[in-house]
Amino acid sequence: MTLLQIGIKVKDLLTNWGFSENFSGGMRDITDFIIALAIIVIAYYIVKYVVIGLARRIARRSSTTWDDALYDNRVIHKALLFVPGLAISFIAPFTLDEFPVALNWVVKITQLYMVFVTMMTINAFLNALYDIYQGFEVSKSKPIKGYLQVFKIVVIGIGIIVVISMLIGKSPIYLLGGLGAFSAVLLLIFRDPILGLVGGIQISANDMVRPGDWIVMDKSGADGVVTEISLTTVKVQNWDKTITTIPTYSLVSDSFVNWRGMEESGGRRIKRSINIDMNSVKFCSPELLDKLRKISLITDYINGTEKELSAYNVARNIDNSVLVNGRRQTNLGIFMAYLSAYLRNNPNIRLDMTFLVRQLQPKESGIPVEIYIFSKEQEWAKYEKIQADIFDHVLASIPEFELLVFQNPSGADFRQIGFTQEL
Repeated sequence: MTLLQIGIKVKDLLTNWGFSENFSGGMRDITDFIIALAIIVIAYYIVKYVVIGLARRIARRSSTTWDDALYDNRVIHKALLFVPGLAISFIAPFTLDEFPVALNWVVKITQLYMVFVTMMTINAFLNALYDIYQGFEVSKSKPIKGYLQVFKIVVIGIGIIVVISMLIGKSPIYLLGGLGAFSAVLLLIFRDPILGLVGGIQISANDMVRPGDWIVMDKSGADGVVTEISLTTVKVQNWDKTITTIPTYSLVSDSFVNWRGMEESGGRRIKRSINIDMNSVKFCSPELLDKLRKISLITDYINGTEKELSAYNVARNIDNSVLVNGRRQTNLGIFMAYLSAYLRNNPNIRLDMTFLVRQLQPKESGIPVEIYIFSKEQEWAKYEKIQADIFDHVLASIPEFELLVFQNPSGADFRQIGFTQEL
């Protein structure tokens, strides 16, 4: 039985029951519309089952990733929602021609439905586009999530304007013209997205931050890896696994440290000082030189330097009975030469990067001897172990040069003084 025959049967039945010809004809039209609507819904689910099943098989068997992104983000699911809307728009004028008011409401509701489906489909497509883009290497240096979010806001804004214009029966251009009066309010409402967009453009253009970078921002308490850069926020997973959220624009307006340069250089800096007690610095006696010559790493250095200094002193008839006359080797100078030789023979140190063993300005806490080098290992745990091994060795070696490490007196020192005085 066709749709027309069902409608005629309903009309005849109502006429036989005593209803008027006009009422029976109207009910026939409504019946036609309801039956057509039911057929559209059933047809939609049949088409959806077939199309989605086919799309799923194609996406799973294909070697490309873009079709998987479209399927996983339900782009096809959303696009199929256009089918019932278009079908209702087509049949409503034929089935509800006797009810202009109802027809007008059906058409308007269908149009609103199509606007919402359009926004949903565009949003799903942008999500799929983001997933596709993440598969390219350039995504690591040029994130686009913020730009896509801006585009989504624009689409939603346009959709809202269209919906309002349809509800009040005014042209969208009329509403857009009235937005000028609310520009200050809009700027206040969308302040963070606007600042985020500006900050995102500057971050991307200047290559300031990428997902995966290790950044430190003391103001926000962030110290970890950037996991996401969006329109308004940047998410940082700290080393204790907590998440810090930073406004995107803050990365432009405030200072922060990006450790990407260290990671790309292939080395990680070790910069630490040991304070030497100034009272322990002295000229080396022949006995101390003979003792230090036994240290294989500096044997050649001591012998070569001693010949050079002896030749200098002899050439100038230096009186060696006074040590400050002429030039002499000091235990601190030889110790620094040993540090340099020890570090150069350490397989974990990069010799092609900055390499310094130097004295800093003497202070009330002694003479700082600073080691400024780069380790080959960048991983935190391995780096810390290399650094600890170096300074364990350095601290244990200092007494061999008859030097003392400066250290503020502890409780044990004061107890030792008291015990000595009692004796």
